[in-house]
Amino acid sequence: MENNRNFFITIALSVLILAVWQYFYVLPRSEAQREAARVEQQRVEEQKKAAGTNPGTDTGTPVAPGAIPNAPGTDAVTPAGREQALATTTRARIDTPSLEGSINLTGARLDDLKLKHYTETVDKNSPEISLLNPAALPNGYYAEIGFVGNDKTGAVPGPETVWAVDGNATLTPTTPVTLTYSNDKGLTFKRTFSVDTNYMFTVSDTVQNTGTAAVSLSNYGRVTRFDKPLVASTYVLHEGLIGFTGTEGLQEHKYASIEKDKQFTPGKSTDGWLGITDKYWAVTLVPTEKQPFQPRYAYFEDGRHRYQSDFLTDPITVDAGQSATVESEIFAGAKEVGKINAYAEDRHIKRFDLLIDWGWFHFITKPMFWLIDTLYKFFGNFGLAILATTVIVKAIFYPLANKSYASMANMKKVQPKMLEIREKYADDKMKQQQAMMELYKTEKINPLAGCWPVALQIPVFFSLYKVLYITIEMRHAPFFGWIQDLAAPDPTSLFNLFGLIPVTLPHMLMIGVWPLIMGVTMFLQMRMNPTPPDPTQAAIFTWMPVIFTFMMAGFPAGLVIYWAWNNTLSILQQGIIMKRQGAKIELWDNLVALFRKKPSPAE
Repeated sequence: MENNRNFFITIALSVLILAVWQYFYVLPRSEAQREAARVEQQRVEEQKKAAGTNPGTDTGTPVAPGAIPNAPGTDAVTPAGREQALATTTRARIDTPSLEGSINLTGARLDDLKLKHYTETVDKNSPEISLLNPAALPNGYYAEIGFVGNDKTGAVPGPETVWAVDGNATLTPTTPVTLTYSNDKGLTFKRTFSVDTNYMFTVSDTVQNTGTAAVSLSNYGRVTRFDKPLVASTYVLHEGLIGFTGTEGLQEHKYASIEKDKQFTPGKSTDGWLGITDKYWAVTLVPTEKQPFQPRYAYFEDGRHRYQSDFLTDPITVDAGQSATVESEIFAGAKEVGKINAYAEDRHIKRFDLLIDWGWFHFITKPMFWLIDTLYKFFGNFGLAILATTVIVKAIFYPLANKSYASMANMKKVQPKMLEIREKYADDKMKQQQAMMELYKTEKINPLAGCWPVALQIPVFFSLYKVLYITIEMRHAPFFGWIQDLAAPDPTSLFNLFGLIPVTLPHMLMIGVWPLIMGVTMFLQMRMNPTPPDPTQAAIFTWMPVIFTFMMAGFPAGLVIYWAWNNTLSILQQGIIMKRQGAKIELWDNLVALFRKKPSPAE
């Protein structure tokens, strides 16, 4: 009975893992897919309404003094393609080892950016990821830096300002691009774009006042997006508006929450960052440290619906005959852990590492990623790194697991004495319990020891899942054979003979090779223990691996491989310890009993 109790506690802990998975991932994902279908339908309707209108025009809404000007293109969407939208404006080319695209000289906006090292699918010939897109497109997404002026300043650079290129017209890590604009009040604006070899742009604005009076103006920046990811975020990680500024610290606003709240304005700050993040990509602004700024996270419904993270600095005074320079940074690219950490440290960007959502258990998740990533650099394969990580984790917990399995082995050895106690005190449960406790004390047995191996596996399981789910390093990371993406489920299925039958199966029938291997190893691990005498318990004992196989089939392949390998190591470890303790290993007898003819009731 004690072994059975441990067995059922183990099942309960395992089912808890899958229940949490269903609640926090599967259900939100289904809702996200339905929402994506609704958004797509809304997008089509907007395209139909916008047909024949002039894309990229301003709404004509007057700008309040000291307010950030309205986003461009908020009242129209062009049905044309991306290349046609890009061709409507003059541009300066961007070409770096990691990025390609262009700067829109109207507004000096970053609204055309592709990631050279990342494709939409595992096929290397599939299109590159388009991170930023012109506002005229349904999926418009851009970053912009500008100024807010007044009557004394005259027209200042904003969303409709047409800049002139001064010299070089191609932005590379070694060749910056300089843009100029002059107004009728004697102000000349010189903007220099520079970029590193990865994903960080530096925007340096110099304002020269050739007039006869001092002027004051504010610098603003915004990241504006007109659509949401087709598959919105789950509870597992944050997608949406994000920033770390002021005394409030980290601010996270999911698309749904900002749609409800409309706007959130934390306190002013003198450092930090803000922007919009996806699962693997992000676009963020790092305002100048020289001037206090007001951050804001907002959702606008005027014209086209849009999401925006922005900042507005306190007024900057430029005396007559003088100049002033403000410098901002724009991160636009993949959330690679090493590069994000390097930006945070080298550029002194406060808590920029929080751009990657490590979750509440970051003290486990971060070391788990570090270990896997370090082993990957040695093996050259993330799948092998996961297998090696499993071995290391098993080694760390070996002393505790050793005691657990030894206690389980001793439990089997004293089962005859336990049966005697139950028969002797069958009518007195209190004395029976006292006798059991005395037996445990005498034999040095912990009746709950069998639960520890599974209980210890739970935090490791969740941290590994988190690493697989959120880190771009795991995206499209191959293992061997048919597993070309460890972050995606096994693509094969038993029910179409692993691809031999050309038929599309529903999601629930996608039971691949690795989920089957996991199920078999779980079955063998459970058969290491005696089959429960109770028929109901025995049925659960038999069918649990089958149920887990179906439930685990939708998990990332890397996680299923981890579980199968962990089961295999546990079988070996438990077998060795039981043999040392002189306890009988029930595996072979249980397997033989499955195929042994059962006696009929008459016999």
